[in-house]
Amino acid sequence: MKQFNCGDVVPGCSVTFRFETEDRILEAVGQHARKDHGLTDIPPQLIEQVKDKIKPAA
Repeated sequence: MKQFNCGDVVPGCSVTFRFETEDRILEAVGQHARKDHGLTDIPPQLIEQVKDKIKPAA
């Protein structure tokens, strides 16, 4: 199980994602970024920041 806390990249966001795979986390984070943060395009730099912050779930 892996985990990503959106607040690690977007200060003030309290959403946490827990899934079995990094790919599933990235898919959910993409949907969240579009819906809740208003991003229409997700820059490659942001994807790399998210990947860097994905950790094993506690």
